[in-house]
Amino acid sequence: MVKTNNQHIILPAFIKAVEVEASDNVGSHNKFTPRKFHLLQPLRKRLDNIEIKNRDFAHFIAKMIPAQCPFERDLILFGRKIAHIPPLCKLNPLYDEFVGLRFRALCYLVDECGEDIQSYC
Repeated sequence: MVKTNNQHIILPAFIKAVEVEASDNVGSHNKFTPRKFHLLQPLRKRLDNIEIKNRDFAHFIAKMIPAQCPFERDLILFGRKIAHIPPLCKLNPLYDEFVGLRFRALCYLVDECGEDIQSYC
């Protein structure tokens, strides 16, 4: 039992859960356990590692990647809803990486080049 601010905190349940997780992870590295393979992980890492060092490249990225997710639409024909197009960001598995890249480009333009980026927002 741990005592902080005159209040008792009981940790045995938490400690047991961590011990169980640790023991489960040790046994999961055998040859019969299927390994998880993330197909897009190398591409995500590559996008996250792109460094912005050129003003023209930063402008290109800021223009090409939209500021917000494109809107969703309903396709209506003769007053009846035929189809629904979800927001396109939900269809793109690399959306977060592209938004991060755009943010880094805009930060480069502001911090390094001293430009006003209001036209990109």
